[in-house]
Amino acid sequence: MNRVMMRTWFDQAARKKRRAQNRKAKAAKLAPRPAAGLLRPVVHPPTQRYNMKLRLGKGFTLEELKEAKIPAKIAPTIGI
Repeated sequence: MNRVMMRTWFDQAARKKRRAQNRKAKAAKLAPRPAAGLLRPVVHPPTQRYNMKLRLGKGFTLEELKEAKIPAKIAPTIGI
């Protein structure tokens, strides 16, 4: 390989630091919302093989939101 065309990684640590700072800034900008995405309910999978386990569901129903006194239109803005 030609040494002139070689790509160096001297900035690897700085890149890592910059990415971490950008992630932190993005999470702060999303302030009250969860940084990892929308909140999702915990549900039991349907089949016999898996129904003793728990996994994340698709989202909350309108009834669940109503019970929690969260308007359906506001829910997406706060990360639900």
